[in-house]
Amino acid sequence: MQDKIGVAIAGGEGLLFLTDEQLRRGIEAMFFAYRAFTADPDLILADLDYGRAHHRAIHFIHREPGLTVTALLDVLGVTKQSLNRVLRTLIEDGLVDSRIGRRDRRERQLFLTDKGAALERRLSESQRARMRAAYRAAGPQAVAGFRQVLEAMMDRDTLRQYRALKDLPEPI
Repeated sequence: MQDKIGVAIAGGEGLLFLTDEQLRRGIEAMFFAYRAFTADPDLILADLDYGRAHHRAIHFIHREPGLTVTALLDVLGVTKQSLNRVLRTLIEDGLVDSRIGRRDRRERQLFLTDKGAALERRLSESQRARMRAAYRAAGPQAVAGFRQVLEAMMDRDTLRQYRALKDLPEPI
């Protein structure tokens, strides 16, 4: 016997049998969810002539003050050239401060300025509200399952990076 999404429930196998149509609908749900998730920040960014790369940089610099340019390159998975364009703009506009590294003077550590922190709050406010509402509506089991699905989609190196982020508990 199978339920609506094709989960084998007889015999305790716990196997998942999804049709191509069900997988396509999942892919489409991710596309539409991402569009909704980025809609409000995109409006703010457009007013500033910034893009999503600026948002991602601001997010991770906020998350880990003092993050090095090298570490940010690794987290974002972008080229040095594209990150340099983004950082140059953020620094020139007074949102990010680049300082000489404390341990290694060749490193550049990145910090949000007060202006940058204010922009980060504006950008993430609607996203946090959207995630909070969705998590509440779905319930704790769905939230745990959602995180499992996202982690299962990551390749090994990406999952390692994700789990290495500060304050992220390891899965049980």
